[in-house]
Amino acid sequence: QVQLVESGGGLVQPGGSLRLSCAASTRIFRFYTMAWYRQAPGKERELVAVKRPDESTYYGDSMKGRATISRDNAKNTMFLQMNNLKPDDTAVYYCNAQNTLQTYWGQGTQVTVSS
Repeated sequence: QVQLVESGGGLVQPGGSLRLSCAASTRIFRFYTMAWYRQAPGKERELVAVKRPDESTYYGDSMKGRATISRDNAKNTMFLQMNNLKPDDTAVYYCNAQNTLQTYWGQGTQVTVSS
């Protein structure tokens, strides 16, 4: 089965940048829609970015223009590059992969934006 492991989270100052990684246990990018979600304490999980098998992308309003989703097929790894980070970006960020029948989630990586 597919396993997803996030990494790259941590503490960053406002205005800084961070790149998150999601390593998949198998080659899935041609068959699954990949996405990044985030969830802050007391709030619902929010869609941040999507990358489909045809390489098309979609960005949620919260980080549109400040985030870029990409992937390295050879390494079975997906990335989320985040720039100009704000305190409101503080959340646990989750990697997601799904098709019409299966959905997989990573355990999440904490991102904290603070001075």
